[in-house]
Amino acid sequence: MRKAIIGGTGVYGIGEDIFTRIVETEYGNVEVDIVKIHGEEIVFLARHGKSHSNPPHLINYRANIKALERLGVKNIFSTVAVGSCNDKYAPGDIVVIDDFLDFTKVRPITFHEGGEHRVKHTDMSDPYCRNLRKEFCNIAGRLGIDIQGDSVYICTEGPRFETAAEIKMYKKLGGDVVGMTNVPEVVLAKELGMCYAAVGIITNWCTGMKSEAIALHDIQGALGKNKERITKAFLEIFKGELNQENCMCNKAIIEL
Repeated sequence: MRKAIIGGTGVYGIGEDIFTRIVETEYGNVEVDIVKIHGEEIVFLARHGKSHSNPPHLINYRANIKALERLGVKNIFSTVAVGSCNDKYAPGDIVVIDDFLDFTKVRPITFHEGGEHRVKHTDMSDPYCRNLRKEFCNIAGRLGIDIQGDSVYICTEGPRFETAAEIKMYKKLGGDVVGMTNVPEVVLAKELGMCYAAVGIITNWCTGMKSEAIALHDIQGALGKNKERITKAFLEIFKGELNQENCMCNKAIIEL
């Protein structure tokens, strides 16, 4: 198994012949679904748990990514529900994440904690695999998926939403969309030499962007509109051959 999809809110039920597996890691056990599609087994991991019970700041990110490594995964597509702080991107739009700004506070953010091991740093010049991003953009055009553009992802701690003053700051720093889950997920994947790409589904305007308040039904509606089409695109890409010759994802670790 070399390919996986990580979903957050609502990207479940992606195929037939599904079986569940518990993967043991040194960071905890992780439940994944393994789905047979086009004769190949694809790993699906529900970021918040199948019952959506793990809030963003308590997700066991290290266990999740380590479990995928244990299953032999090298290529990961993920979906992230995001709010927009860019007037060009409205609820219902789809964006491709190409960089991030990290405002998390208390999460374990690395596998490399020193001690008896050498000090290791991770090159983040291309945090989201350029090859997977290119593949998604290509297939999206063929499937009629309208991508509004690339975006810089602001990751906040959650589970609260951001204040209007915070959103104003994030906009000035160059952020386009705001979420609570993509860091350290993207960083941990890079540390383990995996190709990782994230597609953002804009579910709402960030606080202070518009007069209306954030509403749960709007978030669910935006996700429901796009999740099946995006998942179909991921699976179309996974039908083809993927390798790490066209990126530097498996060469990001710098040892001192």
